[in-house]
Amino acid sequence: MSQYAIPESSLLSVEQVRSLLEWVRNDAGEQGAVYPFFVSMAAAALLPGEAIQLRMDGVALPEDGCGEFLADGGGSRRVPVTPELVGVLREWISSGGLKPGDLLFPGEGGGPLPSAVYRRVWKQARKAVLRPDEVEAGFAEHVTSLRDSTLEKWLKAGVSAWDVTEWAGVTASWLAMRYPHCFRLEDVELDWAHLAKLMALPEALKS
Repeated sequence: MSQYAIPESSLLSVEQVRSLLEWVRNDAGEQGAVYPFFVSMAAAALLPGEAIQLRMDGVALPEDGCGEFLADGGGSRRVPVTPELVGVLREWISSGGLKPGDLLFPGEGGGPLPSAVYRRVWKQARKAVLRPDEVEAGFAEHVTSLRDSTLEKWLKAGVSAWDVTEWAGVTASWLAMRYPHCFRLEDVELDWAHLAKLMALPEALKS
């Protein structure tokens, strides 16, 4: 197995992600941009550094339908934003009084959201939501677990690996090494007779 592989058992379930985000929203106290920051990582599989750098002019959040992130700052990588996330972000922008040119997830004073802030909240959420043995074992220790779990869910839901590479800014080989369980063929029934026919040598080469 590749050193980059992440075991299926090490990924957050949909229910765990939902519970962690609900705790952050309801019980983390005054956390400013941290909740929409986490939701964006969970729904759009952004890296923390990408989310921190997003600015208002790098997002499209229509009143209806899906939106879009320009995740690399230059606009060459476009990440879809679900209608649910669009709603969360529109509410956040309104309540935060954000203006064109502002960071989408600013820290106190309008600067970048400090990693120490969102890491502290993540640590608190893990302790509140996960089982003590999971916390002790380091399960989902880093906030990037949200991204990993989302990428895996996309693949298992049948999203084209090529689409996932575009949205996540990774290569197909990286996906295969990172989530090998999503590319297993144990349950695939191959039509060997048809395959043999397709690969058969021309008659002139058989002798």
